[in-house]
Amino acid sequence: MQAIKTSVRQYIQDNFLMGSAETYDDDASFMDAQLLDSTGFLELVHFLEDSYGIKVEDEEMMPENLDSLDAVARFVMRKRAA
Repeated sequence: MQAIKTSVRQYIQDNFLMGSAETYDDDASFMDAQLLDSTGFLELVHFLEDSYGIKVEDEEMMPENLDSLDAVARFVMRKRAA
């Protein structure tokens, strides 16, 4: 699970924070911290699908699955186990 968090954190840092050293906790909301907007979430979904070989369905695009590193890691683990 930590590898997923590390990979997603690096993706966000490279693509949305432009390499900034800004830090945030694993349970910090991407929306509350203004790390991702609606387009950013779509880009994150595409990254997850490409990186982890999963398909994120429309009904799965909700904060409970995608709004923090912890949530993303749990979601990817569930999808990969299915």
